Amino acid sequence: MPAPAHRPVLFLDVDGPLIPFGAPPSRSVGRAGDQAQPRLPQVTGNPLLDRLDPRHGSRLSALPCELVWATTWMSDANDVIAPALGLPALPVVDWPDEDEDGPLHWKTRALVGWAAGRPFVWIDDEITDADRAWVSVHHQGHALLHRVDPRCGLTDADFAVIADWLAQL
Repeated sequence: MPAPAHRPVLFLDVDGPLIPFGAPPSRSVGRAGDQAQPRLPQVTGNPLLDRLDPRHGSRLSALPCELVWATTWMSDANDVIAPALGLPALPVVDWPDEDEDGPLHWKTRALVGWAAGRPFVWIDDEITDADRAWVSVHHQGHALLHRVDPRCGLTDADFAVIADWLAQL
């Protein structure tokens, strides 16, 4: 495994990939008698947090990369999401103050800058072909911009694509 400074980066969005918009709230909470399904810690406040799948934490941690929050949750992701998934505190991308005009997602330029030439995976539900084209021209390293269906969040198929891509580096 490469040294941490040379490991690929995985930029992780929360809303959509980890908190799906179309899943019923009981999807990720262990059901009575279901011993295989882990239970989320008791979280209060945002009712959408019941949609987190606690298994995602161990699956993300097992990937050979550095996990980084790339979300509008900012450091709140470390306070709320990380403990619910059993993740340690992760680095957080600071977003520019100005909005981007044009076809690019407002995160795209900041993520390429943060990666600083390192290979990266970006998991988000708002990635477009314009982002992929821009990254292919402006980023010297390998990059996988992986769009997740926000109705169902990260799936086994998404994890397989990401793990296969990382294994090929």
